[in-house]
Amino acid sequence: MAWKNLTQRSLADALLIDHDALKELDAVHELIDWSRIEKQLSGIHSKKQGEKAWPPLVMFKALLLQSWYKLSDPALEKQLARDLLFRRFTGLDIAESIPDHSTFWRFRQTLEKLCLMDGLLSEINRQLSDQGLYIKSGEVSIVDASVIEAKNCRPNKNKQGETTQDPEANWNVKAGSDGKRKSTYGYKAHMNVDEDGFIKSTDYTAGNVHDSNCFTGLLSGNEAAVYADSAYQSQVHTQWLEGRHIDNRLIKRAYRNRPLDNKAKQFNRIHSGVRCTVERVFGVLKQHYGMAKARYLGIDRNRTRFELMCVAHNLKRGLSIQQASCA
Repeated sequence: MAWKNLTQRSLADALLIDHDALKELDAVHELIDWSRIEKQLSGIHSKKQGEKAWPPLVMFKALLLQSWYKLSDPALEKQLARDLLFRRFTGLDIAESIPDHSTFWRFRQTLEKLCLMDGLLSEINRQLSDQGLYIKSGEVSIVDASVIEAKNCRPNKNKQGETTQDPEANWNVKAGSDGKRKSTYGYKAHMNVDEDGFIKSTDYTAGNVHDSNCFTGLLSGNEAAVYADSAYQSQVHTQWLEGRHIDNRLIKRAYRNRPLDNKAKQFNRIHSGVRCTVERVFGVLKQHYGMAKARYLGIDRNRTRFELMCVAHNLKRGLSIQQASCA
């Protein structure tokens, strides 16, 4: 199926009152060459036969808005119908109809099926790097993971006596800051960020997967140094980093009857200040993007939602650094 033609503006758009409130997302829009993003999405609905579909770039921009404003699919449909700011960002004419919530659902599944999200995150990072906002030379990697509660996390049963828990999630048990063990049924988001808080790579697993299992998969092998907490400390990881001449700045761990000496404590104090950058990124995603709780059932759908959040976060982070440098 071909794409709908949305390039021609109607008379209704020309009659809109010019107001700063309609331009709040213009800076984000101008930060990126969207034609390069459209090229990445060019394989979606590219058949000439069949009913014309919504342009993939319009749908992708709508999903970015969904991440920035923490909207469900039905809420995104409603907001796109009545909000001129949303229409301006996506390029939808005021007289144009809008996609319904099921269309957003299917488009997200298409991104998931075609495995496009890694490429889209890389393209955004490349463009930010070209503008000097994302520094690749001599970069460091800061790795961590965070637990996400499943949409259906309680062990309830339906009328047929079957459990309603998300079957692809699992239990995560960890000690809290108060020393008590906390159990969460859900997933785990794994992330690699740089010193400026840009997300470089991600992974998404069931909650019972240990953080360290995703460590090397998040790294490029070309980093100058790697930071992570003591959960990632192991002989295997030490050898992996040494073999690639990467500075090992993983927080050192104390063992029973083997407390940390003063040198190790000093090492941890020095590098904890850098490592906490990834904690701030997780905090932003949980507070402002709704990452704390899964919205869908199944790992693949929730992974795609998380990856869209990461792209949306990097766009806003790039804009923030650009504005700070121009101030």
